[in-house]
Amino acid sequence: MNSEILKTISRFSEGNISMERKNVLQSLVSFIQEKSDAKTAIRLNFICTHNSRRSHLSQIWAQTMSTHFGIPNVSCYSGGTEATAMFPKIVDTLSYQGFQVMKLSESTNPVFAVKFDEVEQPIICFSKEFNHDFNPKTFFGAVMTCDHADEGCPMVTGAEARFSITYEDPKRFDNTDLQTEKYIERSLEIGQEMWWVFQSIKNCN
Repeated sequence: MNSEILKTISRFSEGNISMERKNVLQSLVSFIQEKSDAKTAIRLNFICTHNSRRSHLSQIWAQTMSTHFGIPNVSCYSGGTEATAMFPKIVDTLSYQGFQVMKLSESTNPVFAVKFDEVEQPIICFSKEFNHDFNPKTFFGAVMTCDHADEGCPMVTGAEARFSITYEDPKRFDNTDLQTEKYIERSLEIGQEMWWVFQSIKNCN
């Protein structure tokens, strides 16, 4: 795994996550553990309104942490209730934290490949609706990462389970002096929580 990402991970601590938040995350841990015990595919679709910020960060950190802890058969996706584009500041933030981000297409909704490890396949990222053909249609866990999508999409067709794990939107700090700081802060919060989720999995494979 990229050395800069490993440095970031080394700063994660269980003590930084409140018990209240662990209780929120526990249902996702239980879902992954059940799938891992059964040695079946673990598919997670992280969903927010525009699939532009928090859902991408969650997808990327979850896939990274599953590899870091050696949890097999994990495939992470993201989507929105509508499609826009992956926000450029997300690219900057991920690059700053050690991810290698490659732009594969030039359009209003560009496609990116995000590498976190020299030998693992990159994560393909672009904005899409959660039920886009790129994403699984059935046998997946839907993880709602924003309040708006959580409230506006009470049922995700095809999902085996639905988890409300929401984060504050860094968008509110766009075009302010705090923008860079808040995007880094949100990425680290999501990364640390995905670290806790996957380090909680007892891998019997």
